[in-house]
Amino acid sequence: MSLPQSLRQSVSPAELEFIASQQLIEIIPLIAMERTVFISGTYGPLQPPRRAKVPIWLATNLKLKKKCRIIPPDWLTVDHLKECCEEETNNPKFSKLPFRFAEVAKVLLDVAPDDLEDPEQLRLLLKNMREARQAKTRDGLQNLNPNELHVENMCAMEINEIRPFFVQSMAILGQLTRRPAADLGDFTV
Repeated sequence: MSLPQSLRQSVSPAELEFIASQQLIEIIPLIAMERTVFISGTYGPLQPPRRAKVPIWLATNLKLKKKCRIIPPDWLTVDHLKECCEEETNNPKFSKLPFRFAEVAKVLLDVAPDDLEDPEQLRLLLKNMREARQAKTRDGLQNLNPNELHVENMCAMEINEIRPFFVQSMAILGQLTRRPAADLGDFTV
C-alpha cells in the first residue's frame, strides 16, 4: 500500500493476510500425522486421503513442503466468481462474499495455484471484481452521511483501504454539520 505516512492508520495488506491465515480450510493430507496441539487449537490426526480442516497457515506450510493438497473454498471457483462479477456490475449493492475473501484468495493463488481451477482466470475475475467494488466504494464515499456509514458486504481489505480517508472525512463532515447550526444562533436580524 503506497499511502503517505499520515494516512497509514490501518493495518497493512500483509497483516490482513496474516489475520486471515487463522481461518480453517480443507486439505487432503499426503502424509499421516498425529493430533498436534498449537496455541490456536488442536489439529489432526491427518490420515491420507481423508479430508481435514486446518488453519490456512498450516495448510500453506504443508503445501509448500508438498505434504498436502488444498481444497479451495466453494466461492473460489470460476463459475461462482463470474456470477459475483456479474452481480457487482449489475447491482448497486456489494455482492455477498466472505469477509476475508481477498486475503484468502491471494494466499491460495500464491501458494497453491495447482490446486485451483484455472488460476489465471480466477486472478482476472478477482481483479475485475475488485475494480467494480472499488468504483462502488468511490461512489459511496461521495454521498457520505455525517452521522453514520452503513455498507453491507464490504470485505476486510476494502474497509481497511477506506478507513484513513473515511476517518478524516467524517471528522470534517462532523465539524461542518455542527458549525452551521451554532453559527445561525449568533446572527440577529
